[in-house]
Amino acid sequence: MSYDLEQQIFQERMMKIGNEVNEAVQQQLSGVQDHVNFTLQKAYFKCAYDCFDRTRSQNVISNCVERCSGPVVRANNVVENEMAKFQERLTRSLMVCQDRLEAAKLSNQKEGAMKELESCIDHTVKEHIQTLPNVVERVKLAIAKDGNQ
Repeated sequence: MSYDLEQQIFQERMMKIGNEVNEAVQQQLSGVQDHVNFTLQKAYFKCAYDCFDRTRSQNVISNCVERCSGPVVRANNVVENEMAKFQERLTRSLMVCQDRLEAAKLSNQKEGAMKELESCIDHTVKEHIQTLPNVVERVKLAIAKDGNQ
């Protein structure tokens, strides 16, 4: 198989894997996103609505609305931070797979190197997808803790 064809197949495989990871993340986070988008957002809008009073100054109204937005902003930050950490761990693990491929090429063990890379990637992705419930649980706990303060 030519190098270009091999690279094309590999790129297609990586796109498929990326889609699998995104789908798993979306599926695992759907409950959290519903909570943020509906429960917290709803509370925010109700709170912000109550801030608007003609007897208050614009500054007081602005501070009130900002205070109301706190739980939504903090929840979104928690989700973003946890997902960034997840992505960083996955990227580092995939780089190890890539390093193994490069090492195999340097030691003239090119036969089977792509299969080894694909196997490494598959294992890494499955391993990381299995950690998603723990990531989601950390997100839920952080959001609940914030809500209880």
